[in-house]
Amino acid sequence: MTGRGAAFLDRDGTIIRDANYVRDPSDVELLPGAAAAVRRLNERSIPVIVVTNQSGIGRGLLTLDDYEAVRAKLDALLVADNAHVTATYMCPHAPNVADPCDCRKPGLGMYKQAIGEHGLDAAASVFIGDRWRDVVPADAFGGLGIMLDVGSTPAEDRERAAAAGILTATSLDDAVNQFLSTLPA
Repeated sequence: MTGRGAAFLDRDGTIIRDANYVRDPSDVELLPGAAAAVRRLNERSIPVIVVTNQSGIGRGLLTLDDYEAVRAKLDALLVADNAHVTATYMCPHAPNVADPCDCRKPGLGMYKQAIGEHGLDAAASVFIGDRWRDVVPADAFGGLGIMLDVGSTPAEDRERAAAAGILTATSLDDAVNQFLSTLPA
């Protein structure tokens, strides 16, 4: 691939507190160090691509307007801390649909769309999230996967990451530090 690398980040449990189907912008709370981590990526001109499953839409628990209001609040909180997201990709589908989509993580649809639209090199990218499904695409694309080991990380995901030799981090800040340490100065 000839494009530039990116940071593919999960949203809930990675950038913001996982509030289970967050639909009210007042419930959006940046995790400690998240804005600073995004800002460091911005300072290195690394595109920050948020890739998020939002099955609450498909389940009827929130609307697309609710999602957009939460996304706008996240963007505003980051901008207030001199950070920004390059683009956001969202899958609204519930996991138990009869015909599964290719966009729901760990599917590669949203990643392929972002790669094409932004001219990215997935093999030079990092894939960060608090669930196994967030880091699996790193293997498919030849990139670096770093799974957060935080309160929202299921025990079985921790075990899968350990068995697969996936790097782990204690926060988005820690994961970004690990990624940046692999790049030329």
